[in-house]
Amino acid sequence: MPRRLFSRSTWPDAQFVASVLRSETTGGFLMLVAAGAALLWANLAADSYADVSSITVGPASLHLDLDLATWAADGLLAIFFLVAGLELKRELVVGSLRRPAEAILPIVAAACGMIGPILVYTLVNGIGDGAMTGWAVPTATDIAFALAVLAVIGSRLPSALRAFLLTLAVVDDLLAIILIAVFFTDDLELWPLLGATAILAVYFLLQRRGVRAWWLYVPMGVVSWVLMHESGVHATVVGVAFGLLTRARHRDGETMSPAERVEHLVRPYSAAFCVPVFALFAAGVAVSAESLREVFTEAVPLGVVLGLVVGKAIGIFGGTYLTARFSRAELSPDLSWSDVFGLASIAGIGFTVSLLIGELAFQDDQHTGELVKTAVLVGSIIAALVATMVLGRRNAVYRRMAEEEARDEDRDGIPDVYQTADTANDHDDSATP
Repeated sequence: MPRRLFSRSTWPDAQFVASVLRSETTGGFLMLVAAGAALLWANLAADSYADVSSITVGPASLHLDLDLATWAADGLLAIFFLVAGLELKRELVVGSLRRPAEAILPIVAAACGMIGPILVYTLVNGIGDGAMTGWAVPTATDIAFALAVLAVIGSRLPSALRAFLLTLAVVDDLLAIILIAVFFTDDLELWPLLGATAILAVYFLLQRRGVRAWWLYVPMGVVSWVLMHESGVHATVVGVAFGLLTRARHRDGETMSPAERVEHLVRPYSAAFCVPVFALFAAGVAVSAESLREVFTEAVPLGVVLGLVVGKAIGIFGGTYLTARFSRAELSPDLSWSDVFGLASIAGIGFTVSLLIGELAFQDDQHTGELVKTAVLVGSIIAALVATMVLGRRNAVYRRMAEEEARDEDRDGIPDVYQTADTANDHDDSATP
């Protein structure tokens, strides 16, 4: 029997998705507030914003005398990626990704959702003779923003769409961190990298043996982060690595697995503090009529905008359609392809990781880097507006369907005695001269 795409989730999966939605939605709104504050600050008091962002904190002897903006990107986002790694581990071990028939769709959709923006960016910059350095900027989906927008416009949309967006975004995060580790690593230092790898190996063995010692794991995480930073590999890789190595299966006597327990403890800090603070230091770009004109006339920022808006939508929708067309999977009869296109459009919101990759790609070109930041903001806003139009319309359709079902249930729920009385009255009325 063919597997239906976006079919109804199991109750545990539905409960998990609901809890994630509540937390990520709150984080998305906080990040939106932080990004708005950064834009106001950078445009109304640019010198003050630059001065605060460049404040240096940390020991110089360990090469950790970093400015606040770098601490936010390298340090706080490591916690964000820890949560992403824990989510992915759960999906791989006990969630929908453990079943190949269900795992293939979000994996293919996420992969196509990264290939599409790369092709669009490359085409735009090939024609416009722009820099190919930023090819990876529009590839990432911001899970917090996307889920926050979906929560506002999609109160009646099927929960399976939300579950698919969550799974797709988690896989997207893993692919993004691979891109960062492979393509944005300069001057690799072998010994610190081996040291960080050794700590990760010890952590994996301790997890297998069931050791529960946060007082041991926290220093291990800090030391491995320092070593990874020294190695030249972006230190956020440590976060996703620890997440993937954390045990996600329950053992006898456990109410929560270590992955669930750590995620439950860390997620509020990630959603309510780490990501908004990163947004505060990353989204502060001076926006003017001239910069907006350059976003739509210069090849690099235009490639980012079109990559997020067009590349993401075509990639995810196309990957999903081809999977359904050339496999035994088929779309659930409760959904339409308009739902899938709306979901693909909302994945073009690429705020957090896109800003991070933009900083890494253009760290030696401040002007282009500022334009890329503006392009990420503009592209994410356009993607959100397109998704709002498509899914808002679909949400209205599902609302009408729910109201009709409720009316049918109310009518069917009338006791037979009243139906009989009504019938008798009708008969009497018809017999009256």
